[in-house]
Amino acid sequence: MRRPAFVTSVVVGLAVAVPLSLACQAQGSGDPLTSASTTAVPAKPIAGTSCSEFPADNWWHADVSDLPVHPRSAQWLSHMSPGDDLHPDFGPSYGDGPDYGIPITIVRSSHPKVRVSFQYASESDKVKYPFGSDTRIEGGRGSGGDQHAIVVDRGTCRLYETYDTTIKSGRWRAGSGAVWSLRSNKLRHDGWTSADAAGLPILPGLLRWKEVRDDKIDHAIRFTTDVTSRHYLWPARHQAGSQGSLAYPPMGARFRLKATFSAAGLSPQARSVVAAMKKYGMVLADNGSPWFFQGEQNKNWPGRLIDDLKTIPASAFVAVDASGLQVSPDSGQVG
Repeated sequence: MRRPAFVTSVVVGLAVAVPLSLACQAQGSGDPLTSASTTAVPAKPIAGTSCSEFPADNWWHADVSDLPVHPRSAQWLSHMSPGDDLHPDFGPSYGDGPDYGIPITIVRSSHPKVRVSFQYASESDKVKYPFGSDTRIEGGRGSGGDQHAIVVDRGTCRLYETYDTTIKSGRWRAGSGAVWSLRSNKLRHDGWTSADAAGLPILPGLLRWKEVRDDKIDHAIRFTTDVTSRHYLWPARHQAGSQGSLAYPPMGARFRLKATFSAAGLSPQARSVVAAMKKYGMVLADNGSPWFFQGEQNKNWPGRLIDDLKTIPASAFVAVDASGLQVSPDSGQVG
């Protein structure tokens, strides 16, 4: 993902670019996890933990099936290769390298923590990360690409995510890093990136095999497109766009599969994903190939499921206006 030399601030539901020096004056400081509004509302736990994927009243879990279509939906879609079909960016590799997807590492609270050096240090959470020989990196170590690392501390329910993650001579480096409390709805500082260009967490937007298999998907799905605006929508906190026009899709935009789309003939697992796309939608979270959406790295993804998901047309989506869900601009809680 490309990182610009400026950040953005929200204006009338969108955000416009401002000089970095001015934006920093408006940003707070302190522990990114403790000055949050928190809630004890439970949500589905992450496999291997008792930790939820953020509270149940978090934006990622919001039902958007009845939200109005965004006034700029047609404009945004016209710049997103509307003739394409969706592309699941995960699944079997058929012998060509590791299975595709973003791996998730679960650790105990006793796991040793290390310092990580960041390229974008001013927008990264500079704490120690529970990384080690067991830390799985997207694509494998030294593979190139985004090389995301996602680690969940199952004891404290903290989520650690890094982008462009490498280790050399025992020293960890990354492009950027972010830490969240999975029990909190607090967002990052306005203008801060994360391991994603939108400044959002990656984990809650990943499809996981067990939730698809069991038909228990309860969240929106992360996806990318290639040309984006230098604006963002709540709860996104950052952008890495190339276009100043509001006619291009902004980070944080939420897209819903039309209720009229028929899943007839698809596998049961694909029908589960289709239902989630209609209820929870998809979230524009990073720059990349148009309509690539992400899932965990898991050897159990069925080839039939992946093939079925590739038949869903981008033209079957609309952007929705999620602004009415906002309780506070600095919280992911929905009302």
